[in-house]
Order: sequence, then structure tokens, then C-alpha cells
Amino acid sequence: MRWDNLAENTGEAGSGVLFAADAVTTRTFDTPEFQGITFHEVRARSIVNRVPGASRMPFEWTVNPYRGCTHACVYCFARKTHSYLDLDTGLGFDSQIVVKVNAPELVRRELASSRWHGAHIAMGTNVDCYQRAEGRYRLMPGIIAALRDHANPFSILTKGTLILRDLELLRQAAEVAEVGISVSVGFVDLELWRTVEPGTPSPERRLDVVRTLSANGIDCGVLMAPVIPFLGDRPDQLRATVGAIAAAGATSVTPLVLHLRPGAREWFMRWLARHHPRLIGRYEQLYADGAYAPTWYQRAVTRRVHELAAESGIGPAHRGEARRIRAPQERSGPRPSIDGPGDTQLTLL
Repeated sequence: MRWDNLAENTGEAGSGVLFAADAVTTRTFDTPEFQGITFHEVRARSIVNRVPGASRMPFEWTVNPYRGCTHACVYCFARKTHSYLDLDTGLGFDSQIVVKVNAPELVRRELASSRWHGAHIAMGTNVDCYQRAEGRYRLMPGIIAALRDHANPFSILTKGTLILRDLELLRQAAEVAEVGISVSVGFVDLELWRTVEPGTPSPERRLDVVRTLSANGIDCGVLMAPVIPFLGDRPDQLRATVGAIAAAGATSVTPLVLHLRPGAREWFMRWLARHHPRLIGRYEQLYADGAYAPTWYQRAVTRRVHELAAESGIGPAHRGEARRIRAPQERSGPRPSIDGPGDTQLTLL
């Protein structure tokens, strides 16, 4: 079993053999939004984690209060992480959700340590911290409050509309530290959304989050991810997506092409075989060299999106005052390249 670093033994065994040693408890809820989903509540030993290969990323530290994600995005790169817990990377990733119930108190404790020096913390880099489970467990208010109380800079990337619940906390945190917000919207095609992101709010609802944040004086960037080859990359689709992002008041748009790591690749290809079997050969060719589409393809998509963004009036990320809420792209320092394997694209959900 692979739970040693995730949880401590509390003596309260869960219902399954896998979780008997370390789970606080295993729960199911008899409500429509949680039908078929199992929550494994654990007490984590640590919560502020260093990112592997951090030298290539625009952030070095992350907080992830959940593992697994009810957004059920078929392309999610984080699926592989469920195998580390001996859990299934397909339906298991979508329905077996690990909840670190002590995340807020751990964040507060670790930030107070003499070994912590106030580095930027990114959230939403593995699975979405505002997935449906957050509506019940309410871990993020405590986490944001701890970051606020320690004046610690942070950023959040999400597909979830629940972030608006914490608007006032975000305002308070932004008074004492740099805070960045980004919403992930890869496309506005509703048919594509229903099949590849079945557990997420619709693209329009996510763009409503951008509108609301903007209306409240909070800059919000959009991560246009993933751009899905042959399904979401037509010129008219790119134009419609960028236009909708601009209309929502986004301060910046950053396109990222779909990448298919082990775990995600197998699940995505099974989905592709069911829904678009004619594309199997094209995908095998496009991703023949690994998880990333060829550099020429990534550059072509990026160039076109940037052209459309300029036409729509979305300029370079704005560098505002240090105490304003700003999107993650506005931070100084190295940024991931879109040109190939050097970009681990950790911010894809």
C-alpha cells in the first residue's frame, strides 16, 4: 500500500482493506451531486509540497487538499497519481476522492515554521481545489485564511465556480500579499464540453466567474487549456473561445495544447475510440513521440490564439500594484515554455 506519506494512522479504520491502516473514515453521501462517489477522509502528514522539477516551473510550492477529481476530465494528466495509491486511474480517479480533512490546520502550522520563508504557493496545479467536494468539506476558506494571516503570496487555478464563495477572503488576502486567480477554459463548444469535462461547470459559467471577479475589481486570467487537436482547434472554434474570454473581461489568455501522459493517455484514447474512432490514427501519429504534440503544432496554435487575443483587445498581462489581486501569469520569473517536453504543464486540470 502507498499511503504512508499521505496519512497517519488514527485507529479509525475505513470500510475497505486498502484504507484500513490510514483512512480516518470512508463516506458516501445520498445526494444527487455525489451519487456514485466515495470520499476517503485522511489526516495528511504534510500539505505544502515542493514541485518536482521546480526549476522549470513558475512556482515551486503547491497545496493540494484533494486527490482524485469529480470534474472527470478525460484528459486529466493527474490521473496517474491515483495509481500511486493503488487506485484506478480511470473511473476510480473520478469517483474515489481522497480528502485531506486537516489541510487548513496543516497549512497554518507549516507556514508558521521557522523553516518556511514565505515562498509563493500555487493551488489547483494537480486537481481542482474547487471541485464539488469542496462544497461539503469547505477546506479552502481555512487554507486561504492561513495564507492571509501569514501574508503569504499564492495563486489559484480552477474550473470551479465555488471560488466566488470565498471572494471576501481573497480580497482580504490581497490586502497583504500578492494573489493570482486564473480560470481554465479550453473551449466553448458545448458538445465537446459535455463529453470531455462531464463533471465541470459549463464554459459559460466559468466565464461568469471571470466576469464577477472583474466586476469586483479582481484581475483574472484564463488558461485556455487544453486545446484539443482535431476537436477544438478549428479556426472558428479558436476564434469563438478567445472572443468569449475577451468578452468576459479576462486580463490575459494563455493557450496550452492537450498533452497525454501515461494514465491519462490510456483513458483518453479509450474515450476517443468510443466517441471519435476515426481520429485514433491521427492521434497516434500526432503523439507518436510521447506525451506532447509536436512543437510545430503547439507553436501554430499559440500564434493563432495570440493573434486572436490581440484582435480582441487582450494585451500582455498587466503588472499592477503589488497589493492587487493579479493573475499567475503576471508574476516575474521563469515561465513554462509551450515548445515541448520542457513544459510539464502542471497547471492543466
